[in-house]
Amino acid sequence: MKKRITQDDYIKANRKASREAEIKEHGHPVCYKRVHEAKKVYNRRKIKAADKKLPYFFVLRIVTL
Repeated sequence: MKKRITQDDYIKANRKASREAEIKEHGHPVCYKRVHEAKKVYNRRKIKAADKKLPYFFVLRIVTL
């Protein structure tokens, strides 16, 4: 009995080969679903996260006599 290669098997084999070639070329898997975000884009979430890392603001009053 001969086993036939179905279209699904063909697609699966091509995807696997493509993925392995991509990993060999770049050194790691590349994600195409993630959207590239420009560095200059205004992002309120990142600004707020950066503000939380700063130490508390203390007001020092120097009293002179």
